[in-house]
Amino acid sequence: MEELQQPLPERLDLFTCIQCGKCTGGCPVSIKSPLNIRRVIRESTVREDLHIFFDRLEIWDCTTCSTCAIRCPRGLRPVDAIIGLREMMVEEGRIEKTIIDALDGAYKYGNPWGRAKNKRAEWAQDLEIPNALEMDPGQVLYFVCCAASYDPRVQVVAKSLVTVLRAAEVSFGILGNKEVCCGSEIRRMGEVGLFEMLMEENMKNFTKIEPKTIVTTSPHCMNALKNEYEGLDSEVLHYSQFVWRLIEEGKLSFNTEVPMKVTYHDPCYLGKQNGVFDEPRDVLKSIPGIELIEFGRCRENSLCCEGGGGRMWMEGTGIGKRLSEVRVEDALEMGVEAIITACPFCLLTLEDAVKTTGNEEKIKVIDLMELASMGLGVTPEVE
Repeated sequence: MEELQQPLPERLDLFTCIQCGKCTGGCPVSIKSPLNIRRVIRESTVREDLHIFFDRLEIWDCTTCSTCAIRCPRGLRPVDAIIGLREMMVEEGRIEKTIIDALDGAYKYGNPWGRAKNKRAEWAQDLEIPNALEMDPGQVLYFVCCAASYDPRVQVVAKSLVTVLRAAEVSFGILGNKEVCCGSEIRRMGEVGLFEMLMEENMKNFTKIEPKTIVTTSPHCMNALKNEYEGLDSEVLHYSQFVWRLIEEGKLSFNTEVPMKVTYHDPCYLGKQNGVFDEPRDVLKSIPGIELIEFGRCRENSLCCEGGGGRMWMEGTGIGKRLSEVRVEDALEMGVEAIITACPFCLLTLEDAVKTTGNEEKIKVIDLMELASMGLGVTPEVE
């Protein structure tokens, strides 16, 4: 926390920025938003008082996809300047009520939706999944995440993953009601102290069970546990990585044809931020009947869905067409039947975009594990 007391430019080494503009030029949100990361950095380095940013809603347009960091020729992380400003805004209470409610929910109930702690594992009550705290050390821990625990649509993804893991005879457990938010989005909204509190609570359980491998539903959870949790020795994998490993080892194969023409949407926190591009596609290609057609903007150049960086709880400026709607329109032009993704936020934002564009009868949004479950002959029940 000591480094947070340093001025933002010094803390993030912003003085080395050469103002080339590649960060803003590559930013997917800048297509529709007044957000200009280069201007944010420039003004951060020349002004002592950064309160000028506090009334600018475009600070909340940033989805923290990190395209700017990928493009920066000086190796800077411009996205961290946005997060740094949010930290200052949170500290002074200059944030919208929706953000306050999300942070308050994470503090009181362990999830930004503010849902009851004792209902976190209700989705699994009929599945007889072992409690990881009662298993021998060195097992596989399935870290479910808040969205998959509480959102009915994403609960289907969690159940599908359980189907796949059991088909491969994987011994695994969950933390149940003891699991709390990984804190990824909390940190991106600017509440570093709360992130550290959530990390410590999860780490206490991780230390007790010493899992060999932690498998996550969400790329956001995977990124936080793998790259931001201090002292975590377990291997952390997104489910797409773990399932592809099972296929490679001959422990899992699909026996049911799923005749479908699909495209794959790369989640930013899985692809751009952690370089996981091939495994989801390899899982897709291993399902009989699947025809994969790539988006024009895919892999490192994938168009963000706008679900990350706290955007699930904050609209920002709300200017222009949502990028998720652009994504749906692109998929329709390609003539595919479904958009496949591997992230709860992407699933929710893209599915909402299908509805807002009036294309429910033309295209579907399906999670990769739902498709894998279909490849095992089990059709997920989506309400």
